[in-house]
Amino acid sequence: NYLRLNIFPDGGVARLRVYGNPVCEWQRHDLSKPQELSSVINGGNVIGYNDAHYGDPWVILAPSRGVNMGDGWETRRRREPGNDWIVISLGAVGVVERIEVDTAHFKGNYPDRCSVQAALVENPENEDLLTDDCSWDNLMDEQKLAMDSVHSFEGDKINKMGPVSHVRLNIFPDGGISRFKVLGKLNKNES
Repeated sequence: NYLRLNIFPDGGVARLRVYGNPVCEWQRHDLSKPQELSSVINGGNVIGYNDAHYGDPWVILAPSRGVNMGDGWETRRRREPGNDWIVISLGAVGVVERIEVDTAHFKGNYPDRCSVQAALVENPENEDLLTDDCSWDNLMDEQKLAMDSVHSFEGDKINKMGPVSHVRLNIFPDGGISRFKVLGKLNKNES
């Protein structure tokens, strides 16, 4: 969980990249409370998306609030029918209790509405998750969004489902999302 870089005798480093997949030590968490299953710190990962014209899609899973409009996922203006989407692998299989969609800093370019679909995928092939080969169930029906706000959806806004491993955030028709959080209880087999 730590990385040390030593330079001998001296010099500078312009960039250091460390590749891998984070693995959360869930036993260190209070599992009686809902956990942020989507966070990159807890092993959440962006599997794919249909458009990333501006910004970086991966930052929507960051733990902190966005600092500006460039610190989020924004799609190009959509003139044709349809919607934009992003697929996320959760850090652990869990039962979703709350969803947060943050449109911080997006004022004239936030999505009008969003919905969330979910699936429990045993042996995921990323290509199947990005096509119609995956059977998605509606976790959250379309909800209206507002500019520069944190939207929290829970209770009757979340459709009752069992454990899920992947979610698909749909935005209608296009726009920018600063952060996206899926909170829930870990599946008993995961902890």
